[in-house]
Amino acid sequence: MTPASARARLLELLKTLAYEEREVILASGKPSNFYIDCKQAALTAEGHFLIGTIICDVLANVAPDVRAIGGLTMGADPIASAVATVSFTLGRPLDAFYIRKEPKGHGTQKWLEGDKRVRPGTPVAIVEDVCTTGGSTLKAIERARLHGLDVRRVITLVDREEGGREAVEKEAPFTALFKKSEFT
Repeated sequence: MTPASARARLLELLKTLAYEEREVILASGKPSNFYIDCKQAALTAEGHFLIGTIICDVLANVAPDVRAIGGLTMGADPIASAVATVSFTLGRPLDAFYIRKEPKGHGTQKWLEGDKRVRPGTPVAIVEDVCTTGGSTLKAIERARLHGLDVRRVITLVDREEGGREAVEKEAPFTALFKKSEFT
């Protein structure tokens, strides 16, 4: 499967399974008349494979030095896992990590899961399912940097084209696989 055909198929899955025209309140607190729940596509076997394949290709071209991938739970979790799995099959393994929204309430009380392999100084990519204002992505970047990680790239599945790209680009290079305008 070529990167172009993988991208076309993933967009089809996202349009079919993830995109809904309905009134919602977004994580940013803003109202919207549409919602893109990328997890509905990302958690399918095909979506998992396509996301991993496409992001591995993007990273090979724009950030080949990245050694781990992760982001704020829960939007980033299936994306990071998909990329880690596909990267292993390609012979260029990338470790996944998850950043909690709050520190673990017991045991280690840590913010970042996967820290035994993803240590301070590791060049990483932050992933997100949907970027609206960039708030969740910026929180992930901040937490990753507090752990000592070297954030080299941000990749989102969908840019809602509502200012998030511009906010995130002040902190790290940004790649969106799709834009909201491709859904309508």
